[in-house]
Amino acid sequence: MPEHYFSADPSVPFERESFTVELWGNPLTLDTGSGVFSRGHLDHATAVLFRELEPPVQGQFLDLGCGYGVIGLAIARAVPLANVTGVDVNERALLLANDNARAAGLDSRFVACTPEQVPGNQVFDEIWSNPPIRIGKEALHELLLTWLPRLAPEGRMVMVVGKNLGADSLQRWLTEQGWPTQRLASSKGFRVLETRRG
Repeated sequence: MPEHYFSADPSVPFERESFTVELWGNPLTLDTGSGVFSRGHLDHATAVLFRELEPPVQGQFLDLGCGYGVIGLAIARAVPLANVTGVDVNERALLLANDNARAAGLDSRFVACTPEQVPGNQVFDEIWSNPPIRIGKEALHELLLTWLPRLAPEGRMVMVVGKNLGADSLQRWLTEQGWPTQRLASSKGFRVLETRRG
Protein backbone atom coordinates (compact mmCIF):
# COMPACT_ATOMS: atom_id res chain seq x y z
CA MET A 1 0.00 0.00 0.00
CA PRO A 2 1.55 3.34 -0.99
CA GLU A 3 2.27 5.76 1.82
CA HIS A 4 1.01 9.30 1.88
CA TYR A 5 2.07 12.52 3.55
CA PHE A 6 -0.79 11.97 6.02
CA SER A 7 0.79 8.75 7.30
CA ALA A 8 1.68 9.15 10.97
CA ASP A 9 5.18 7.71 10.57
CA PRO A 10 6.39 7.53 6.96
CA SER A 11 8.94 4.78 6.36
CA VAL A 12 10.74 6.38 3.41
CA PRO A 13 14.28 7.55 4.29
CA PHE A 14 14.20 11.04 5.80
CA GLU A 15 16.06 13.53 3.64
CA ARG A 16 15.73 17.25 4.30
CA GLU A 17 15.46 19.87 1.59
CA SER A 18 15.19 23.59 2.29
CA PHE A 19 13.83 26.51 0.28
CA THR A 20 13.17 30.20 0.82
CA VAL A 21 9.90 31.90 -0.04
CA GLU A 22 8.54 35.41 0.45
CA LEU A 23 5.07 35.49 2.01
CA TRP A 24 3.22 38.74 2.67
CA GLY A 25 6.52 40.55 2.10
CA ASN A 26 8.45 38.47 4.64
CA PRO A 27 11.11 35.92 3.64
CA LEU A 28 10.93 32.49 5.30
CA THR A 29 13.48 29.71 4.92
CA LEU A 30 11.87 26.36 5.52
CA ASP A 31 13.17 22.83 5.90
CA THR A 32 11.00 20.22 4.20
CA GLY A 33 11.61 16.52 3.83
CA SER A 34 10.74 13.20 2.27
CA GLY A 35 7.43 11.80 3.46
CA VAL A 36 6.02 15.30 3.99
CA PHE A 37 3.64 17.17 1.67
CA SER A 38 5.20 19.58 -0.85
CA ARG A 39 8.87 18.76 -0.35
CA GLY A 40 11.26 21.49 -1.49
CA HIS A 41 8.72 24.04 -2.69
CA LEU A 42 5.55 25.95 -1.85
CA ASP A 43 2.61 24.09 -3.36
CA HIS A 44 0.29 25.89 -5.78
CA ALA A 45 -2.78 25.81 -3.53
CA THR A 46 -1.03 27.40 -0.55
CA ALA A 47 0.52 30.00 -2.86
CA VAL A 48 -3.01 30.95 -3.98
CA LEU A 49 -4.12 31.26 -0.33
CA PHE A 50 -1.32 33.74 0.41
CA ARG A 51 -1.82 35.67 -2.80
CA GLU A 52 -5.59 36.07 -2.38
CA LEU A 53 -5.75 36.88 1.35
CA GLU A 54 -4.24 39.61 3.47
CA PRO A 55 -2.58 38.53 6.73
CA PRO A 56 -4.91 38.43 9.72
CA VAL A 57 -4.71 41.02 12.48
CA GLN A 58 -4.21 39.27 15.82
CA GLY A 59 -5.44 36.41 17.94
CA GLN A 60 -5.17 32.67 18.43
CA PHE A 61 -4.71 30.73 15.20
CA LEU A 62 -4.84 27.09 14.19
CA ASP A 63 -2.86 25.84 11.18
CA LEU A 64 -4.87 22.69 10.42
CA GLY A 65 -2.78 20.04 8.67
CA CYS A 66 0.27 22.22 9.15
CA GLY A 67 2.85 20.09 7.35
CA TYR A 68 6.25 21.73 7.77
CA GLY A 69 4.53 24.85 9.11
CA VAL A 70 4.44 27.28 6.19
CA ILE A 71 0.98 28.78 6.83
CA GLY A 72 1.31 29.06 10.60
CA LEU A 73 4.83 30.43 10.45
CA ALA A 74 3.85 33.02 7.83
CA ILE A 75 1.06 34.18 10.15
CA ALA A 76 3.42 34.28 13.15
CA ARG A 77 5.97 36.28 11.14
CA ALA A 78 3.42 38.76 9.71
CA VAL A 79 1.28 39.19 12.84
CA PRO A 80 3.32 40.18 15.92
CA LEU A 81 0.40 39.51 18.29
CA ALA A 82 -0.46 36.09 16.86
CA ASN A 83 -0.15 32.83 18.72
CA VAL A 84 -0.30 29.86 16.36
CA THR A 85 -0.87 26.15 16.95
CA GLY A 86 -0.10 23.80 14.08
CA VAL A 87 -1.61 20.31 14.07
CA ASP A 88 -0.69 17.33 11.93
CA VAL A 89 -0.61 13.54 12.22
CA ASN A 90 2.71 13.21 10.38
CA GLU A 91 5.56 13.01 12.90
CA ARG A 92 8.15 14.25 10.41
CA ALA A 93 5.97 17.26 9.57
CA LEU A 94 5.75 18.18 13.27
CA LEU A 95 9.51 17.83 13.68
CA LEU A 96 10.15 20.04 10.66
CA ALA A 97 7.54 22.63 11.68
CA ASN A 98 9.00 23.03 15.16
CA ASP A 99 12.56 23.12 13.78
CA ASN A 100 11.47 25.79 11.29
CA ALA A 101 9.86 27.82 14.08
CA ARG A 102 13.09 27.73 16.11
CA ALA A 103 15.22 28.64 13.09
CA ALA A 104 12.95 31.61 12.33
CA GLY A 105 12.91 32.78 15.95
CA LEU A 106 9.16 32.20 16.13
CA ASP A 107 9.04 29.25 18.53
CA SER A 108 7.63 31.42 21.35
CA ARG A 109 4.48 32.00 19.26
CA PHE A 110 4.23 28.86 17.11
CA VAL A 111 4.08 25.24 18.20
CA ALA A 112 3.23 22.16 16.15
CA CYS A 113 1.72 19.10 17.79
CA THR A 114 -0.62 16.17 17.25
CA PRO A 115 -4.36 16.84 17.50
CA GLU A 116 -4.47 14.97 20.82
CA GLN A 117 -1.97 17.41 22.33
CA VAL A 118 -4.19 20.46 21.82
CA PRO A 119 -5.95 21.29 25.11
CA GLY A 120 -9.61 20.35 24.88
CA ASN A 121 -10.79 23.80 25.96
CA GLN A 122 -8.60 25.79 23.56
CA VAL A 123 -10.48 27.92 21.04
CA PHE A 124 -9.20 29.79 18.00
CA ASP A 125 -10.07 33.11 16.42
CA GLU A 126 -9.17 31.76 13.00
CA ILE A 127 -8.34 28.40 11.44
CA TRP A 128 -6.21 28.43 8.27
CA SER A 129 -5.76 25.34 6.15
CA ASN A 130 -4.81 23.72 2.91
CA PRO A 131 -6.75 20.66 4.05
CA PRO A 132 -5.70 17.09 3.26
CA ILE A 133 -8.43 16.47 0.68
CA ARG A 134 -6.93 13.16 -0.37
CA ILE A 135 -7.73 11.50 2.96
CA GLY A 136 -11.21 11.03 1.47
CA LYS A 137 -14.51 12.82 1.78
CA GLU A 138 -15.72 11.07 4.93
CA ALA A 139 -12.45 11.60 6.80
CA LEU A 140 -12.26 15.21 5.63
CA HIS A 141 -15.79 15.93 6.81
CA GLU A 142 -14.97 14.39 10.19
CA LEU A 143 -11.79 16.48 10.42
CA LEU A 144 -13.61 19.74 9.67
CA LEU A 145 -16.48 19.00 12.05
CA THR A 146 -13.95 18.21 14.77
CA TRP A 147 -12.17 21.56 14.52
CA LEU A 148 -14.83 24.05 13.40
CA PRO A 149 -16.53 23.94 16.84
CA ARG A 150 -13.22 25.15 18.30
CA LEU A 151 -13.74 28.54 16.64
CA ALA A 152 -14.34 31.44 19.00
CA PRO A 153 -17.58 33.44 18.59
CA GLU A 154 -17.28 35.49 15.39
CA GLY A 155 -14.38 33.24 14.39
CA ARG A 156 -13.69 32.02 10.87
CA MET A 157 -11.90 29.30 8.97
CA VAL A 158 -10.21 29.98 5.66
CA MET A 159 -9.03 27.19 3.41
CA VAL A 160 -7.94 26.60 -0.14
CA VAL A 161 -9.36 23.66 -2.09
CA GLY A 162 -8.98 22.61 -5.71
CA LYS A 163 -12.09 23.04 -7.82
CA ASN A 164 -11.43 19.61 -9.33
CA LEU A 165 -11.16 18.17 -5.80
CA GLY A 166 -14.67 19.16 -4.82
CA ALA A 167 -14.35 22.72 -3.52
CA ASP A 168 -17.85 23.74 -4.60
CA SER A 169 -19.56 20.67 -3.15
CA LEU A 170 -17.57 21.12 0.08
CA GLN A 171 -18.77 24.72 0.27
CA ARG A 172 -22.40 23.58 -0.07
CA TRP A 173 -21.95 20.74 2.42
CA LEU A 174 -20.44 22.99 5.11
CA THR A 175 -23.30 25.47 4.71
CA GLU A 176 -25.83 22.64 5.01
CA GLN A 177 -24.12 21.53 8.24
CA GLY A 178 -24.74 24.96 9.78
CA TRP A 179 -21.34 26.44 8.92
CA PRO A 180 -22.07 29.25 6.43
CA THR A 181 -19.32 29.14 3.81
CA GLN A 182 -18.62 31.55 0.98
CA ARG A 183 -16.05 31.73 -1.78
CA LEU A 184 -13.59 34.59 -1.25
CA ALA A 185 -11.55 34.01 -4.39
CA SER A 186 -10.99 31.69 -7.31
CA SER A 187 -7.58 31.40 -8.95
CA LYS A 188 -5.68 28.86 -11.06
CA GLY A 189 -8.24 26.12 -10.42
CA PHE A 190 -8.42 26.70 -6.67
CA ARG A 191 -11.15 28.15 -4.45
CA VAL A 192 -10.45 30.14 -1.29
CA LEU A 193 -13.33 29.45 1.08
CA GLU A 194 -14.33 31.22 4.27
CA THR A 195 -16.46 29.45 6.86
CA ARG A 196 -17.99 31.53 9.64
CA ARG A 197 -19.14 30.42 13.03
CA GLY A 198 -22.94 30.33 12.63
